[in-house]
Amino acid sequence: QVQLVESGGGLVQAGGSLRLSCAASGRTFSSYAMGWFRQAPGKEREFVAAVSNSGGITDYADSVKGRFAISRDNAKNTVALQMNSLKPEDTAVYYCVAMSYSRNYWGQGTQVTVSS
Repeated sequence: QVQLVESGGGLVQAGGSLRLSCAASGRTFSSYAMGWFRQAPGKEREFVAAVSNSGGITDYADSVKGRFAISRDNAKNTVALQMNSLKPEDTAVYYCVAMSYSRNYWGQGTQVTVSS
C-alpha cells in the first residue's frame, strides 16, 4: 500500500514557475514508477510526465516537453514536477501516481491555476 500527498500548487501568472512535490509513505517506493497526471475542468485526466523506478528514464506529454521536468528521490520517498514557462492551458488539478503492474495509487491532487 502506498499513500501519496501532493503539495506546491497555487496561483501563478503565465510565464511563471511552480514546483510540485509528492511525498509517499511505505517502504517500497523505489519499486514503483511514478508519474503526474492532470485534469482540467470538463476534461478527462491526462498524462503529464513519468519517471522510472531508478529515475533514469523519464517521459513527457508533448504539451509539456521542454517546460516541465520530473525527478525523484528514492531516499526521501518523494517525486517532484518542476513546471516552467507556465501557460493558462496548464491550469488543472495535478495528481501524483505510483504505478505498478498490479495497480496504481493516486494522491488527492493539488490545484494549479495559471492566469493570463
